Amino acid sequence: VQLQASGGGLVQAGGSLRLSCAASGRTSRTYTMGWFRQAPGKDREFVATIRWSGSGDVYADSVKGRFTISRDNAKKAVYLQMNSLKPEDTAVYYCALDPSNTGARYSNYYRYWGQGTQVTVSS
Repeated sequence: VQLQASGGGLVQAGGSLRLSCAASGRTSRTYTMGWFRQAPGKDREFVATIRWSGSGDVYADSVKGRFTISRDNAKKAVYLQMNSLKPEDTAVYYCALDPSNTGARYSNYYRYWGQGTQVTVSS
């Protein structure tokens, strides 16, 4: 399974970006997809996750109310709509796939990872 993330860029504080991630290859019948991010000098952290059914999406407290995760199973894609962006949202954002569809927020549940897309928010 390969994951390709896109949509990152440079935006001013308060602006919006929409990240996309498409999976290719042989996936399990149902799977969870998630977004994580890693800022310079910091550990990778959970952002959001969504199960196959599209329900039960979970967010990190730092992005709750500003970010929305969604998916299109027919396209094997997951999206992250990011609004009201803050400089502290600056990071490389990674999409990931959990073939067990656990809906977990812990990175060790995710077997497949995309290459990352840079999001930079200027103040």
